[in-house]
Amino acid sequence: MHDLILRGARVIDPSQNHDGVVDVGFKDGRVSGFGKDLKADASTDVRDLSGYILSPGLIDLHTHVYWGGTSLGIDADDFCRLSGVTTSIDTGSAGPGNWPGFRKHVIERSEARILAYLHVSHAGIYGFSKTVMVGESEDIRLMAPTECAEVADKNRDLIVGIKVRVGRHSSGSQGTAPLNAALQAAEQVGMPLMCHIDHPPPSYEEVLDMLRPGDVLTHAFRPFPNAPVTAQGTVKAAVQSARKRGVFFDIGHGKGSFAFKTARAMLANGFPPDTISSDVHALCIDGPAFDQVTTMSKFLCMGMPLYDVIKCSTVNAALTLQRMEYGSLKVGSLGDATILTVKEGKFDYVDVVGEHLIGNQKIVSEGVVLKGKWWHPKRTNKFRKQTAN
Repeated sequence: MHDLILRGARVIDPSQNHDGVVDVGFKDGRVSGFGKDLKADASTDVRDLSGYILSPGLIDLHTHVYWGGTSLGIDADDFCRLSGVTTSIDTGSAGPGNWPGFRKHVIERSEARILAYLHVSHAGIYGFSKTVMVGESEDIRLMAPTECAEVADKNRDLIVGIKVRVGRHSSGSQGTAPLNAALQAAEQVGMPLMCHIDHPPPSYEEVLDMLRPGDVLTHAFRPFPNAPVTAQGTVKAAVQSARKRGVFFDIGHGKGSFAFKTARAMLANGFPPDTISSDVHALCIDGPAFDQVTTMSKFLCMGMPLYDVIKCSTVNAALTLQRMEYGSLKVGSLGDATILTVKEGKFDYVDVVGEHLIGNQKIVSEGVVLKGKWWHPKRTNKFRKQTAN
């Protein structure tokens, strides 16, 4: 029998090509039922979610949650609880030199799920604040592919890939040299790589040409320079080619890496992102990124169907992580779910270059089921209890 049953919601689960009203049951931290009129007993917590949307637990593929260990880190539980995120993927806050602290003091103590891309830089992203901005990839002496591979291999339960940052702000004049080091580490352990890109050098095209199937380019819809579209608004040939060979394109909004102009052009050309992520950190949590549901809302207001927006934040993210028990409400999957509503009105959204978009919809997180249980019970009172059938 189930510990918890959610009834009456519009369940959007792209992993099962499902969009419609159905019951979802949870037991022992897993999804235990998916269908009409699931049976309950006297011990089952049955809640009426009529009028709400239920999705698999949202995955934010690009976050920085090494709180206290790096200056850009935020508290994962505080962020996830409010943003409807059940799994945050930290992307390179820690490198092999400070990974043990991240694992022991943050990941293992967090209630929310945290997975990580390990930075090929010895100390990860260590110099990122309002007053100090040091590109960790600028000093090639900090690239530590041997140690990175060793740590990643020993921590496969939590480390999903290798991270590197290249571009003028993060790697100075080093070009693709840090990416070469990261690729060596990734090849050694048989893991995918996530690559950050900012201003050239290197160029968008140079970076894409080096990425392999299964690798992720984050900040993929960034503004000029190093945008994925031409001045005429067409998608660059290198971008089309990379997608065809299996490179994933992630949003990674952040402080400086998402522009409405770029996104409109990409969507107009039939090139949606593979994954939508916030790149939330200490310098963008108060804007312009804010959180995962705000980032998702921006795409909804630019015309992406809600089903596709949720797909980019659930099953598609699970696919890039190669962990298909995430991002799904299939029976046996992780017992994570997010309760959402879509508010109607006038909402002011802003990108990283200061352009504002007045949208008529906003995705709001209303509650979270984590590991088969209500994560923050005080918020569950809005969902009416039902008697067992």
